[in-house]
Amino acid sequence: MLAGLRGWTLSEGKLIKLFPFANYYQTMAFVNALAWLSHREDHHPMLTVGYNSCRVEYWTHAIDGLSENDFICAAKCDALFDL
Repeated sequence: MLAGLRGWTLSEGKLIKLFPFANYYQTMAFVNALAWLSHREDHHPMLTVGYNSCRVEYWTHAIDGLSENDFICAAKCDALFDL
């Protein structure tokens, strides 16, 4: 399913992508929208937030690996970024 995602990589059993932004405001707007989406999906990524970027990591704790839901949520994250 990784082939269906743009720019995501696999590292240490996690789906990872770095999203770039022009400034802190845009970064935080994305993070807040992703927090809302994650709450609605009940699937929460690990986020590392900087001034002009957000690193997103998906994996499923319950199985200590990747599930189909990780790929679905990654695709929704991309869709959010493309808005």
